[in-house]
Amino acid sequence: MIRNKDGGTHMSGLRTALTSSVNLYAKKKKLLKGDALSGDDVREGLAAVVSVKHPDPSFSSQTKDKLVSSEVTGIVQTIVYDKLGEFFEENPSVAKQIVEKALLASKAREAARKARDLTRRKGVLEGGGLPGKLADCQSRDPRECEVYLVEGDSAGGSAKTGRDRRIQAILPLRGKILNVERQKHNAAKVFQNQEIQTMIRALGAGVGNPDPDKEEQEEGVFDTSKLRYSKIIIMCDADIDGAHIRTLMLTFLWRFMRPAIEEGYVFIAQPPLYQLTKGRVSKYVFSDEERDSVTLELQGDNPNAKIGIQRYKGLGEMNPEQLWDTTMNPMTRTMLKVTVQDAEASDELFEILMGDDVPDRRAFIEKHAKEVTNLDI
Repeated sequence: MIRNKDGGTHMSGLRTALTSSVNLYAKKKKLLKGDALSGDDVREGLAAVVSVKHPDPSFSSQTKDKLVSSEVTGIVQTIVYDKLGEFFEENPSVAKQIVEKALLASKAREAARKARDLTRRKGVLEGGGLPGKLADCQSRDPRECEVYLVEGDSAGGSAKTGRDRRIQAILPLRGKILNVERQKHNAAKVFQNQEIQTMIRALGAGVGNPDPDKEEQEEGVFDTSKLRYSKIIIMCDADIDGAHIRTLMLTFLWRFMRPAIEEGYVFIAQPPLYQLTKGRVSKYVFSDEERDSVTLELQGDNPNAKIGIQRYKGLGEMNPEQLWDTTMNPMTRTMLKVTVQDAEASDELFEILMGDDVPDRRAFIEKHAKEVTNLDI
């Protein structure tokens, strides 16, 4: 038996299955009213022994401290998830105790976070320090630093674990931020939003004036030279909700931090949609078309060859190693740079799509409905 002191893919499978099964049971039995329980909350106080027999295991180094065989994650995850679900159904009193223990841990963590924030916060735009939920990078050279604005605490946890701590900062954002297009004449309400406060303080460059009717536009209030990062990377789930959150973030950046977009600081992360596996060969693909072509490539001369296909419905389904390999590794990742060719047209488009004028938005949708290629219904 080989002890892996640094864990690995078998432990990733256990953690994912445990968090998913506890959350599923809690929601099913209406024991959970708010956000999903985090992995840390579920695992607090837990001790586990995971034993895996593998005919040809792969390790991260010759010391064999960490198992990296990617196929093990899904196997362990499936077994633990199924068996734990059965156990919960057969032992409801024990399952309820586990959920209550995790809820207690969640409340304690949230109370501690609020206490920390209370002591740090002096004001939205004053020197109140960095936000507590920001996992900052070690480097202080903005030219090499980048920050990921991540949808959800679950994905944020995986990103924090899998990142390059030297140059990559992680800022998890809970839920959908305020639609600032409908509040651009009421900046005070915008700045009351907790997630927007967090972004402003983390980026460190102030905010501009979004009100087009105000005579003094206060140019220079948002100063890109003061940005703490050279890349602001929006990382959301590859679904309709993720697209909406991404649009809300871009709307905020366009209205309050426009120079960041105009000067090329803003990027969109491109997480994969699928992982395709044949034996020990694993490939990540980013579209249905690529899935089909890579499937044929892996099958080769044997069209009946079995190809394992995993669909990622959200960033939280990827373990830290997978998130790093596919979406965060500067050597292998794919990102889209947000650019502006026509500022006036872009301004008008944000106003139509995110503003209060319903007739204009309906007319735009009717005009471009036939151009839609990825409809999520």
